[in-house]
Amino acid sequence: MNIVGLILGGGAGSRLQPLTQERSKPAVPIAGKYRLVDIPISNCINSDIRQIFLLTQFNSVSLHQHIGATYRFDQFSGGHVRILAAEQTPDSKGWFQGTADAVRRSMRYFMGDCPDLVVILSGDQLYRMDLSDVIKSHIDNQADLTISTKPVPRDEAGSLGIMQVDNKGRIIHFAEKPGDTPELDKLKAPLYEEERYLASMGIYVFNTDVLKKLLSENEDSDFGKHIIPGAIESHKVYSYIFDDYWEDIGTIRSFWAANLALTEPLPQFSFYEMSSTIYTRMRYLPPSKINHCDLSRCLLSDGCIISGERIDHAVVGLRALVGEGSVVEESILMGADYYEHAGVEHPSGIPMGIGKNCVVKNAIIDKNVRVGDNVVISPEGKPADEQTDLYWIRDGIMVIPKNTVIPSGTVL
Repeated sequence: MNIVGLILGGGAGSRLQPLTQERSKPAVPIAGKYRLVDIPISNCINSDIRQIFLLTQFNSVSLHQHIGATYRFDQFSGGHVRILAAEQTPDSKGWFQGTADAVRRSMRYFMGDCPDLVVILSGDQLYRMDLSDVIKSHIDNQADLTISTKPVPRDEAGSLGIMQVDNKGRIIHFAEKPGDTPELDKLKAPLYEEERYLASMGIYVFNTDVLKKLLSENEDSDFGKHIIPGAIESHKVYSYIFDDYWEDIGTIRSFWAANLALTEPLPQFSFYEMSSTIYTRMRYLPPSKINHCDLSRCLLSDGCIISGERIDHAVVGLRALVGEGSVVEESILMGADYYEHAGVEHPSGIPMGIGKNCVVKNAIIDKNVRVGDNVVISPEGKPADEQTDLYWIRDGIMVIPKNTVIPSGTVL
């Protein structure tokens, strides 16, 4: 059976600003050395789906660079990861208007692989899934469309797309963000002692002919809002229940929390499961060097030089530098894209990384940031959402945008 994987690059990512000012959501670094897009691509590869297309639109340069430098299949095993960017054509002159519109306008490219099934994935979620299990369920049910769903409690269900299923797993009703209303009461999932609701994960398996038919008959732009509700009425649509870790990285708070959760001794999601590797770019960096520092619950990536006083509950990205006496707590340091050349000084006079005797708490420091000595970075005592030239506060987390320079002695 021939199967194509489609990964949706997402929209402008406004809720992840300023991390998405210069990159798309799938290109945002996670766990120090990976990108979010590595998750769905790795899930495809580990499930033996090797015809993979990535649909992109906003701020896609760094994403294209990462894909080009990372996913090169050899000529004997076959396979590819190809980028399908939004483009102007005689038939269409605008951007992708939604998930369904992106797939519809890219169809002529991936149909060249003559797929029997099309698997559609999101590019900004953290999870590990054997997609072959979903495909087997799809085939066994003789389904036209299978939607991966996750059981969630009532306090989460109101803001998600909720599926109502019969006792055979066939979806009979879909409600988009029903809220805490009487409608939600009718959507309770069977087979659970506790109150649970089946939320759409945005992961779909389509029979190819059904996908073509649905997208040609309905010109609306979004799967969740437009295509799926109509398909439930006219086709055999089934639920595949995924009762494991899954996190939608949609906000600064969820991004920060998901990263820090990876530092726990036994995290719900682990990058250490070698039976289903998460792949990323090989950079050939030197091992990290610890001159002096008390490290606790910390992910430390390649090529770092650490001379701080204490790093606790933090993710430290590639090539990160932390100066003497500095303290980092409950924070993400994304590191740097390059090492500075010896003898070449930045106009600010401040080296890359975190300077001496700094304090960084509840923060995200994006790549290539220069922090001088004796700087304090913390959202404490500030509004939950604020924006200045040096920082943003989103969801109570202070974010220092990429390439920012913070002078010595600054208290933020």
